[in-house]
Amino acid sequence: MSIRTAEQLSDILATDLAWRKKELSEVKSLIELKNVSPQRHNALIRSGVCILYAHWEGFVKLAANSYLEYVAMQKLCYDQLASNFLALAMKEKLKETKETNKVSLYIPVCDFFLSQLNTRCSLPKKAISTASNLSSEILKEISHILGLDFSLYSTKSKLIDEKLLEARNKIAHGNDLIIDREEYIELHTEVIAMLDIFRNQIENAAVNKDFMLNK
Repeated sequence: MSIRTAEQLSDILATDLAWRKKELSEVKSLIELKNVSPQRHNALIRSGVCILYAHWEGFVKLAANSYLEYVAMQKLCYDQLASNFLALAMKEKLKETKETNKVSLYIPVCDFFLSQLNTRCSLPKKAISTASNLSSEILKEISHILGLDFSLYSTKSKLIDEKLLEARNKIAHGNDLIIDREEYIELHTEVIAMLDIFRNQIENAAVNKDFMLNK
């Protein structure tokens, strides 16, 4: 189903986030159990970190691309797009001119900016990538592409890069990593909060038409 309205976008985000939160809650309840062996407790936490990261990356990627699809379905012209979405639309057109000294390759691009900005825009589908490593820098880039305020995550960079991404990578690569119950619960709380923030940002951007140049 194409995402044509802000309500449809909100429903998709709500449904996706609901099952993720439910699974994370189940994992957290297991980790909070007291009557388990240290070995099982450690295994649960290590598994929990990987699942936390998976849902963090998975939701950001789905939400970002869902918002991009919603913007694409608004059938706007290029000159109606906010600069961040115009830049995304122009990326494909500029690919051929990359790393070349042929000035002639720039002529169609110049012609486009001179005479075709009032035509229907074409945005690439599923263009938002997390590169399977959603670091704070990649999150910043995604935020800029979508026109979202990254400052809401600026104090979370160390948590995202070290406590979440780096910890997940170490565990996924078979390295030993000990995380205690309190550290995991704190990480769980922070990730849930960031997921809610990202969802709210996208929903607000859609409702407020932040994707438009003159809203």
